[in-house]
Parts: sequence; structure tokens; C-alpha cells
Amino acid sequence: MDILVVGGGGREHAIIWSLSQSPKAGTIYCAPGNAGIATLAECVPIGVFEFDRLTAFAKEHHIGLAVIGPDDPLAAGIVDAFEAAGIPVFGPRRNAAEIEGSKTFMKDLLHKYNIPTAAYEKFSEYEAALVFLRSRELPIVIKADGLAAGKGVTVAYSLEEAELALSDIMVGKIFGEAGARVVIEEFLAGQEMSILAFVDGETVRPMAAAQDHKPIFDGDKGPNTGGMGTYSPLPHINEAIIQEAVETIIKPTAQAMVAEGRPFSGVLFAGLMIAPDGKPKTIEFNARFGDPETQVVLPRLKSDLLEIMLAVVEHRLDQLEIEWSEQAAVCVVLASQGYPGPYPKGVPISGLDAGGEGLVFHAGTARGEDGSWITNGGRVLGVVGLGDTITEARSAAYKRADSIAFAGKQSRTDIAMKALV
Repeated sequence: MDILVVGGGGREHAIIWSLSQSPKAGTIYCAPGNAGIATLAECVPIGVFEFDRLTAFAKEHHIGLAVIGPDDPLAAGIVDAFEAAGIPVFGPRRNAAEIEGSKTFMKDLLHKYNIPTAAYEKFSEYEAALVFLRSRELPIVIKADGLAAGKGVTVAYSLEEAELALSDIMVGKIFGEAGARVVIEEFLAGQEMSILAFVDGETVRPMAAAQDHKPIFDGDKGPNTGGMGTYSPLPHINEAIIQEAVETIIKPTAQAMVAEGRPFSGVLFAGLMIAPDGKPKTIEFNARFGDPETQVVLPRLKSDLLEIMLAVVEHRLDQLEIEWSEQAAVCVVLASQGYPGPYPKGVPISGLDAGGEGLVFHAGTARGEDGSWITNGGRVLGVVGLGDTITEARSAAYKRADSIAFAGKQSRTDIAMKALV
């Protein structure tokens, strides 16, 4: 079966790496892909929003399954376009992808169905939001309503910081129309946890839990990024808590989406906070594989990813059992100088072809005129170490990461340390 994966980052590289191991997989195409993905798939120069060109390509090449990676085209209705063209596609329709595309929709849904989340208010007028903000306790969380490449959330520890974030979003429009509305919510303290799940209507098959590191600097300092590293499993979080999150948050949310006439199909990704009392609450939902969570979750998948995706598309996920490895995985992201702000491109990368243990997923790379590797994004590479324990996997990841060099390389040195304290 020939496959088309839409996207071009580290998540898509990991998805293609996993799909390529299926005996059912034929030629894998990726649109638009990147230089690293091109080592596994045939990259096609079509953008993720060029729905007509993508569906025409899929028809012409008799694609048996399309897999949608990024959030933006999902929110714009790419799955609906593929379905209308009669092409099997893995991912939620536009009305279901709104669970990520609008934080207001997501929070209202959780409130309506009594699914645990932080207290919140929503605003479309700056002055009203400012008055409310000044009446609240600190720290406080300000979120742009729409998609902002993982950077639309500010945890403000001072009123000055909170007011600046609100002004940047609603007045400065740094996220464009994604900031036309904001959600202001209470700050939740505790341990963060990510649970991705394959979902087919009300059928939920959770994946291995992971933990992301959003801030750019060690100790969770600095501005939020798309993710600077992640690890799985979470030995410091009791399995009963993980199961409680599945039973009280993920399954009820899947059921709520069906009740709302928006049945979810694909990967539902819950960003959770485990409070000091051990109770999980919802921070956010994403409507697709997380990045970089995918880079540690899929290497732990023992079952055939293509078989799982087909089961979701064909509405028979309830007939499938999914197996996971006991092995640990740790991903360290190597980012460009200046990220998550402006960053240079075209910086030479050395050490990529030297080999070594673990996996390297390309998020933002290209080939120079001489065929050498160069940077082409904010997050450049996701370096994954595997081992019997988090300690072993972490050591392998950093050993490989240290062997890769480019001017201005940024990475955190404390990925997965929360699991070892």
C-alpha cells in the first residue's frame, strides 16, 4: 500500500520511520517533507494547505492511506477534502479538529461535560480581558484562542508580564487572528504529562505516556517553544494516575465529541497536569500526534502503526489490541540560535553522518549546494536515545546529541531529570 504523509517536521519523520517498518507499506511519499525525511520517503514539493494539489497527487498515485501530521491543515479541513475525493485519510475532520483549533471551544466542551480542567474565562474584547486579569491571583495563564505553533501560551508570574502577554496577543496581534480571542485561566501546579490516544469515535486506545519540556531553558525557564525534549515512560507517575486520566478525561472527551456530532477519528493528544493531590486536570487537547512526543512514543510501539491507522479509518479500532515496549526513550531537541524568536537558516551541521546509537529525527534541515547538511528551521533535530531505563536512554540521547554540531546550537541539559529526582 502506498502512503502519503502530509507535513515536514520531526513528527512526520518519526511517523514515516514507524510506517516504513510495516510489511504492508509500499512507497511512502511526504509533502513537503524535509532533507532528513528524504532518506526514507519520496518528498513531494506540495504545501500542506494545497488541498487540491494534494488530493490530485493522491488520486494519481493510487494512495491507499493519507496521514495528516500538522495542526493547521487539520483545522482548515484537509481531512474533509481527502474524504470528498474518496481517499482514505487518517486524522479528524474539521469540526472535530476544533478541539485544538479553538481553546474556547475546548474549554467550553470540558465545562459542559464536567471533565476536569482549570477554571477559566474567555474574552474577545481587550479592555474586558484586562479588567478581569487585574482581578485575579498570580501566577495566571493567558492563551491565544487559535493555533500559534505551540507558542500561544504564557504563564505569567507578575501582573506586568501578564498585561504584556495580553497586549501582545490582542493589541499587537503577534499571533494574528489566532489571538482575536483569549482564554485566561487559573494556574495549575504539579507534574505535566502527555497522553496520546488512538481514537475512533468512542473507542480509545491510549499510547505510552510521555512528558514534554516546553520552555527553552533548563529548569523550565524562558519562553515556551514547540517542545525542547521529551521522554517516555514516566516512572515517577503512578500507573493508577495515568489510568485515571484516561478514564476521567480522554474517554469522556471522546464521548462528548460524539454527543456533539463531532466524532473524533485519529490521534487525540491530552496535555495534562497532575496536581499535588494526584488528580489529573486537562491543560489542552491537540488533534494530532504531538511534536516531540511522537519521537519517543512511536519507538516504543511494538504493534504495526499502519495496521492501527487503517483500523481507525475503517472504524474497527475496538477489535485491535496494541502492544508497547518496556524500553525507555528520551528525545533531546537541538534548536537554532535565537529560537523561539527569529533564527538563522543555512548554518552547516556536522556529525550527522557519523552514525551512533539511537535515532535522529529531522525537524528543520536541508541540503546545501554541495550536498552537506544545513539548518532550515527553529527546531532542527530530535535526537532519541533508547535504553532499559530512563537513565540509559538519557545517556544515549545526550551522547548522540553531543556528537552533532552547528553554530549557535541550543539544547536543554535537563531533559527527563524529573523522572530521576
